[in-house]
Amino acid sequence: MTEDVQKHSVHTLVFRSLKRTHDMFVADHAKPVSLDETSHKVKMAAKLRADYSAVLHMPVLKEGKDRPLGSNMHGNQTSLQPGDDPEYLITGTHAYPSGPGVALTADTQIHRNPSEGGVHAMALALPPSQARLDASRTAASVGDIHRHAVGAERSHAPHSHAMSLLEGGGTKNSSLIARKAPTMPKPQWHAPWKLFRVISGHLGWVRSIAVEPGNQWFVTGAGDRTIKIWDLASGKLKLSLTGHISTVRGVAVSTRSPYLFSCGEDKQVKCWDLEYNKVIRHYHGHLSAVYDLDLHPTIDVLVTCSRDATARVWDIRSKANVHTLSGHTNTVATVRCQAAEPQIITGSHDSTIRLWDLIAGKTRATLTNHKKSVRALALHPRQYTLASGSADNIKQWTFPDGNFIQNLSGHNAIINAMAVNSDGVLVSGADNGTIHLWDWRTGYNFQRIHAAVQPGSLDSESGIFACMFDHSESRLITAEADKTIKVYKEDDTATEESHPINWKPEILKRKRF
Repeated sequence: MTEDVQKHSVHTLVFRSLKRTHDMFVADHAKPVSLDETSHKVKMAAKLRADYSAVLHMPVLKEGKDRPLGSNMHGNQTSLQPGDDPEYLITGTHAYPSGPGVALTADTQIHRNPSEGGVHAMALALPPSQARLDASRTAASVGDIHRHAVGAERSHAPHSHAMSLLEGGGTKNSSLIARKAPTMPKPQWHAPWKLFRVISGHLGWVRSIAVEPGNQWFVTGAGDRTIKIWDLASGKLKLSLTGHISTVRGVAVSTRSPYLFSCGEDKQVKCWDLEYNKVIRHYHGHLSAVYDLDLHPTIDVLVTCSRDATARVWDIRSKANVHTLSGHTNTVATVRCQAAEPQIITGSHDSTIRLWDLIAGKTRATLTNHKKSVRALALHPRQYTLASGSADNIKQWTFPDGNFIQNLSGHNAIINAMAVNSDGVLVSGADNGTIHLWDWRTGYNFQRIHAAVQPGSLDSESGIFACMFDHSESRLITAEADKTIKVYKEDDTATEESHPINWKPEILKRKRF
């Protein structure tokens, strides 16, 4: 005879399992976990190292039951133990009750001066306060320590006593001593910039600018697929060059030969002979749109960067692809060259900046501090430093290793373009049409400009795509989304009295990364 096996649903089985588990542990519910001695000792040792490492080195004096120096410096006097030498005892600086509502007793009123040995031990053990360092810049004398240890009046309140302890070096952990807050250094005064000229002529967004070495004319490339050459003094159109079949994203004029270089979203990189106004070379290799280019200042080398996540180094004369700089994981948006090492710097949409070794064709350093795409780089013309622009911050770096200097916060937009002049004026232009001008040394934002768009354009068409100082550094040229080129000049009539620096020496809030 076979017994019928009762069948249960999955729900019933799960419920029974839960009930058994509950019954098993319900007796221990909400009970504290028993203390594990070993774990507690490890925890306390780690806490001591983390919080009190600054005072763990202090010598143990014969006070009470071998307590470390300073363990009884909060005004609580200890009774003299048999056999203790009063000369080695350092007691409170003056007698006062050990807590609120506690009356003075005969024992707590006893006041003992520290001995010379105690004073010397105290001088060796206690770190000097920041206030004393700032005031004297010399080592404290024994007399000073003696005065701070015993010279306070009995009538002082407990709070003032604690403050005097901290002033004299105190026995608190050094991390509790109030340090002098860093303050912003006063920025250099710069004259404000004002709109001087608006140049129209392009039929698309103006994406790139380059000024020729003689400072007579400048070049722009735009979304209308043309390159236009303008007279710098008058703003008149001199020449239009056609040949690209898509937006022209980058232009550069050579200082070593009569050549103009251009690149665009049609994957093409062209070399124009300005004596004949014709294309004489093409540089083939990029697999996607070419977003920027730059010429090396001392050798005949051209560097381009592209949406294919690479930068390429070209020999100008032979058209050979010398190096393909690969390592970025997204579009390389901007590239800059300089004569000193590292000779090539790239910024990418993968939010990193790479410093490249031109000879080896390999990455020398990768800067990963930015959190958003890096679309703009600016090299200081005199200092060995760099600024990078992203939607999160503008950051400054030192060469050759890319050490971080400071953040320039406040331009809360996608920054497409940056330029810096010898006077230390850094300009950042953003997608929303705003231009911020900064003092390079201090990072002080001394001017903000939002020029009106060209009549007939939408307000949304007010982005800044490129900006550049001319070689005299007296004019700032911007390329904008309203199809215009705007020229700014310094206000010659402005003085520091008429345009004072709105500077407050508040605590400088700089992010470390």
